[in-house]
Parts: sequence; C-alpha cells; structure tokens
Amino acid sequence: MSTGAVGMVRTASRRVVGVEPFFMEFIAGAEEVLTEDGLSVLLAVVVDEAAELAMYARWAAAGTVDAVMVTNVLVDDPRPALLAELGVPAVAVGAWDGPPPLPSVRADDAAAMSAVAEYLLGLGHRSIAHVTGPATYLHTRNRVTTLDRVCEARGVVPVTVEGDYSDLAGARITRALLTDAEPPSVIVYDNDVMAVAGLHVAQELGIAVPADLSLVGWDDSALCQLTLPPLTTMTLDVHLLGRLVGAAVLATLAGSPPQDQPVVPARLSIRGSTAEPAAGR
Repeated sequence: MSTGAVGMVRTASRRVVGVEPFFMEFIAGAEEVLTEDGLSVLLAVVVDEAAELAMYARWAAAGTVDAVMVTNVLVDDPRPALLAELGVPAVAVGAWDGPPPLPSVRADDAAAMSAVAEYLLGLGHRSIAHVTGPATYLHTRNRVTTLDRVCEARGVVPVTVEGDYSDLAGARITRALLTDAEPPSVIVYDNDVMAVAGLHVAQELGIAVPADLSLVGWDDSALCQLTLPPLTTMTLDVHLLGRLVGAAVLATLAGSPPQDQPVVPARLSIRGSTAEPAAGR
C-alpha cells in the first residue's frame, strides 16, 4: 500500500534552505510528475550526514515513504548502500556509478564548467577565483577539477575557496578575495545566492561590475535577472531536472530496472556582470 510520499532529506543549515531557490524549484518539478500518481514530496532538513542516515532508518522502520530522492551525491556516498539495505527504493540526483545500482538523473557539470572557463579565458581573464559548494559533493569535485584542467592548459591557476551555498558564505569569501593584495578579476560561484551576495559586497567596496570585476553565478534562478547588473550564469533547467527525477521515481516504483535518465542540459547565459578584465589585470 502506498504511503503517498516520496522522501527527500536536505543536509544543510536551515538558513541555506530558506534562501536557496534551487530546491523549491526542483521540488515543484518533481511534484508536477509525482502528483499524477497521488504522491507528494516529504522534505526533511537535517544538520549533518549522520542525522540524514538516521532519518532514512526511521522512515524505513515506520513505512513513512514509498521511495527517496538522494540529492547532492557525495564522494564515496554511503546512502545508496544504506537505502538498499533498508529496502527503500531510491533515485540519485547526480551521477552515481554504484554499487549498488541506482537510477540517476544529473547535469553535466564538467561540460558546464568547461564552457564557463573557456568563456572567461577567451575574454582574457587570468586571475580566476571559484567559490564552491561543499567539497564532499561529487558535483563540486567535478567542477573544481574541470576548471583546474581547462585553466592549466592556458597556464592559469585558479583560486578555489569552499563555501556552503549561503549568502553569508558568499559575502564573507568575496570580501576576503577582494581585499586581498592580489584580488581576482573574475569570481565564479557555485550557486546564485552566493553570487548575489558577492555582487553586493563588490558594490559596498566601490568595485565596479563588470568594469573592474566580473561575476558568474550558477543555476540561473530569478535572482540573477533581478540584480543590477544582471548576472552572467550557468543556466540549468532545474524544473526539468525535478520532472525527470519524479519520472524516474515512478518508473522505479513500477519495477523498472535501474537506468540513467537523460542528462539535463546546461547553457551559459551571458549578461551584464562579465566583461574583459581591466587593463593590467
């Protein structure tokens, strides 16, 4: 008998969950498909990985959910094995090679970051900073290694600083980068919230965007188009990602064998926050 729920656990501070538009848009896309079969998303917000694993165990013991959507796939992720042991069907939001076998829906982060890097290097930037999400996330590692690889081929060494997707981290890291003795000419952020916070810091410091500093966001929520200047960003159809994951959940519950879904395409949307670096940068 169906519980009517598909679980999703978000491991982050409640502040991050409250300000980040990505997951609400993702859930909206997933529910658009899941509701066709009478299902909805049950969201739990926890503080760390141990609490997330404990939540899955409680859900399994109580029969709370029909399936789980595993977000932010980790390097050496323990969750697929636990869910298989608990007998809870699951779909990974992100690349997963197994074992155990698990259907997955993902964006091509390597191709996306390669496009960003080629664009910025083509503009002439040689001092590039990258403000990432948590380093334990597989997509963070893929973006970092891709940026390093593309830049290395041009003799450029980017600076990487780990963030947590929050506005506070975006502001704090940006302030440190811009007040350094050798500030970057461009900063790439792994989500829009950190990018918007970074833009505000640049404006507070009297640094003109894009004349003196270029900024690039990621995911392309409405935030990016409401700033002044509008932010150049990597555009990902998050709603489509949610729909594809919802469809993969329904297929899994119907007994389909695990199989990867189509990769969600991403494209670079060039707006007013990027330009050639200022002379001497």
